[in-house]
Amino acid sequence: MTHKAYIVDLMEKARIAQKEFENYTQEQVDAVVKIIAKVVYDNAEELAKMAVEETRMGVYEDKVGKNKGKSKVIWNNLKDKKTVGIIDRDEEKGLMYVAKPIGVIGAVTPTTNPIVTPMCNAMFAVKGRNSIIVAPHPRSEMCSRRTVELINKELEKLNAPKNLIQIIHDSSIERTNELMKMADVVLATGGMGVVKAAYSSGKPSFGVGAGNVQVILDRDVDYMDATAKIIAGRKFDNGIICSGEQTIIAPTDKYDEVIKAMEANGAYYIKDQEVVDKFRKTIFNKTGMIDKDVVGQSVQTVAKLAGVEVPQDTKVILLQTNGIGKEDILCKEKMCPVMAAFKYDTFDEALKIAQTNLDLEGRGHTTAIHSNTAEHIEKAGVYLTVSRLVVNAPSSTTAGGSLTNGFAPTTTLGCGTWGNNVISENLDYKHLINVSRIGMVVDKKVPTDEEIWA
Repeated sequence: MTHKAYIVDLMEKARIAQKEFENYTQEQVDAVVKIIAKVVYDNAEELAKMAVEETRMGVYEDKVGKNKGKSKVIWNNLKDKKTVGIIDRDEEKGLMYVAKPIGVIGAVTPTTNPIVTPMCNAMFAVKGRNSIIVAPHPRSEMCSRRTVELINKELEKLNAPKNLIQIIHDSSIERTNELMKMADVVLATGGMGVVKAAYSSGKPSFGVGAGNVQVILDRDVDYMDATAKIIAGRKFDNGIICSGEQTIIAPTDKYDEVIKAMEANGAYYIKDQEVVDKFRKTIFNKTGMIDKDVVGQSVQTVAKLAGVEVPQDTKVILLQTNGIGKEDILCKEKMCPVMAAFKYDTFDEALKIAQTNLDLEGRGHTTAIHSNTAEHIEKAGVYLTVSRLVVNAPSSTTAGGSLTNGFAPTTTLGCGTWGNNVISENLDYKHLINVSRIGMVVDKKVPTDEEIWA
């Protein structure tokens, strides 16, 4: 069977399932969405173990936490949302909003998030009464397939339409490209190559941009508390999360205090540039791209590859840089437990450092700030070209939505036109429904031309 014929077969099954599912009530739809999340929650340990063993990246305990955390926070956000029939009425404008499904969603999922991304994409798709076909990364196909198999086993008990959620077997670039050409909408979560391919498919696509989270520390915060949050975020799943902290940008007059707090919380600080250079050459290859051998690896593995000894209990390696933006390759995203350190005199300088690094990589994604000065927080939000500014929290575990902030819980973080994306927010169920608007004549005084132009 050719790659095209294989995908045509999946698409035909998906369309039959979607047409049946389109007639489901809101209550029936939500029962299916809940099961998808609950399966991942209940099987968090097994799926985390499979993911670590297959991808050879990340941390088992963190993946368990991610499986449980993402499943419950996404379901908690979706359970009271309307996606069937009339979902809203605006009496003042005389408008009624009617939700309608898109059809078949094609979802390309990454090896860095092989469990929760298929889960999340399926929840959003099904919430909108769509069917979905997942194209897993070849390096994580088995654990992604196991996830879908467990979900479908439970959906059978609900008598949900067969083939509502499917996953490509023997995943390849060819099969993924065929899916992107045939699906009604493409969700592309992964590297820029995948995102560009999705945009070239001729179908509406939601992609993501590169991450490179800059972290600004203000002068008015408890540095022990702030750095504990920063390190917790950076070390999570061995730094594989795109919203993970990449730098600390600290006040010059408080720099030593910040470094001591970082060290007290488990960072190993290196300022000797000969040693720092070993990490530069290890983390980035000769083309300036991140070396695949360090992605999602532990502190000890990265240090060993660099030929540097670090204390056994080190949580994060912190490197002193020798420039900003293009001046030092360490200003780029490092998908391992390594961070770069910068000093600033004025808050405006801190913003300039962050933006210069974002201009090198990460425009549109996320920045974090630890501050108790409302003026500084707002100034950062106005100045920086990011879609999310995380305040006083670990970025890696909250930028994608949490129970403690208002960001939409997701695994796909849009970066706006800065990151060559169509949305500058977290992907949500609302992006996977069409909405018809019913417009009534409104009984109100029509303004005269003179009043309009006054």
